[in-house]
Amino acid sequence: MLKAKAWILKKHFEGFPKESNFELKEVDLPELQDGDVLVEAIYFSLDPYMRSLSKMFLKEGDVQYGTQLAKVLKSKDPAFPEGCCVVADCGWRTHTVTKAKGPGGPILTRIVSEWPTDIPMSLALGSLGMPGLTALYGLEEVCKIQPGQTVLVSAAAGAVGTVVGQICKIKGCKVVGSAGGDDKVAYLKELGFDQAFNYKTVPSLEEALKNASLEGYDCYFESVGGPMFTAALKNMKPGGRIAVCGAIATYNDTTPQMCPYPHHEIIVRSLTIQGFMVTNYKEKDEESVKRMLKWMKEGKLKAKEMVTVGFEKLPIAFMKMLKGDGLGKAIVKV
Repeated sequence: MLKAKAWILKKHFEGFPKESNFELKEVDLPELQDGDVLVEAIYFSLDPYMRSLSKMFLKEGDVQYGTQLAKVLKSKDPAFPEGCCVVADCGWRTHTVTKAKGPGGPILTRIVSEWPTDIPMSLALGSLGMPGLTALYGLEEVCKIQPGQTVLVSAAAGAVGTVVGQICKIKGCKVVGSAGGDDKVAYLKELGFDQAFNYKTVPSLEEALKNASLEGYDCYFESVGGPMFTAALKNMKPGGRIAVCGAIATYNDTTPQMCPYPHHEIIVRSLTIQGFMVTNYKEKDEESVKRMLKWMKEGKLKAKEMVTVGFEKLPIAFMKMLKGDGLGKAIVKV
């Protein structure tokens, strides 16, 4: 019988995750039936949303939620031949027998056939995958940015934020980013951000935002929540648009954070605030990835990865990512 290693969510998170929340197990895999595919994980993606959604989708004892870049080892589905690579929503397991589609939508997505040999395929989990597409759709579909506009990005040195900033420059916008470290601020400036600041060291978030763009902001790409959101509202231009895709400042709270009621700022500035998920625009993914591949080939889009080696190190790497340690998209290589 086929076997796999899997990280189980032993106990739901209370506050910041701990190693004791996880348990490594060996699990049996079923024989392939018609329509089944056996995939082997190559890389695992580590993303903040995994912390916020685990309690919504998982029971204690389930395989930890997550996405992987995998290779098809055996297949009884002609759309996924042996040897092809896929992005797989199979959780933290080394091997999986699955159908290509589940009740909630696709489980397996083939890597685009035009993927260049000189671009690491691991980027299909980062700037050329979910985080990159989140950046693109937040800017194009939600904020609807136009050349000459000013865009604010929180968590700007993260996997999504770095792509947001670079797309803003591609489209002729001014971009300001906040990040949690001087090394991260320096990296943002390397990427072409017009202004960047360390939110941990500025005396006032509101003043830092005002100084970075005296005229205010047309758009705000929101991934943080908390005090940053309140300060951003007070610096938005009339008619400003806010794309909300995350709230990492709140994910580990055991008591919900309270903030000033924002209604006055929203009303007097006529602000539009829209939450979204990358899956809202699934039908655009293939064309969008091809566009971003072209930007990367042209040198307009750059990516940095933070790679941890070893399946057994997934929980430690996950916690490191949530702390904001290191630079680049967090992934684990099996």
